[in-house]
Amino acid sequence: MVLASCGVGTALGAPADTMEQRVAPCLACHGETGADLESGYAPRLHGKPAGYLFNQLVNFREGRRYNHAMNLMVAHLSDAYLWEMSEFFAEAEAPYADPVTTPAGSETLRRGRQLATEGDAALNIPSCQSCHGERLTGVEPNTPGLVGLPRFYIMAQLGAWRAGTRRAAEPDCMHDIANSLSGSDTQAVATWLASQPVPEDPSPAQEPAVEPPMECGSVNLPGYEQ
Repeated sequence: MVLASCGVGTALGAPADTMEQRVAPCLACHGETGADLESGYAPRLHGKPAGYLFNQLVNFREGRRYNHAMNLMVAHLSDAYLWEMSEFFAEAEAPYADPVTTPAGSETLRRGRQLATEGDAALNIPSCQSCHGERLTGVEPNTPGLVGLPRFYIMAQLGAWRAGTRRAAEPDCMHDIANSLSGSDTQAVATWLASQPVPEDPSPAQEPAVEPPMECGSVNLPGYEQ
């Protein structure tokens, strides 16, 4: 039974009635710290804002993101079911893997740091910190952290936003940002972010350090007033 292996039921086809049963298939691919699979990288789920996780599950369900296994897994799951799993992972803790430093020239790292911490006003690109938090560990309730992710995954996601194969509820601000990044800038910011150590306290910030520079779309989050 395909759906039984994707968090909808147990191996015998009965509905998953405990949180451990629900999330076991998630951990089979994502693990605790993320996993490099033949089909791509499965990012960690532990400690990410519940709103972000819920957003992504809904995006997979509604076809704004594409991954065959994920699309099948959540196709018939309710908002309430997805929210409970999102809250579970948001409250879970697991250690981060050490950052992987990719050989890069000083100009690449300088440009990557500029984009991440200052942005580029001439290209209408806000800094990563202005939305993802001063420590780049995310912001409650629905902005993910960027540290602790491998370079190729960050590059792949920016490419997916630019190509339209990853989308968010309108206004899709990341699509606009990705479209403003050149190939070399995409590589630079991904390389710099992937080389940064995760802070001792990796929890998301409770609120942005500055007023977000642009409006970004989000699905309605259970438990939060819209």
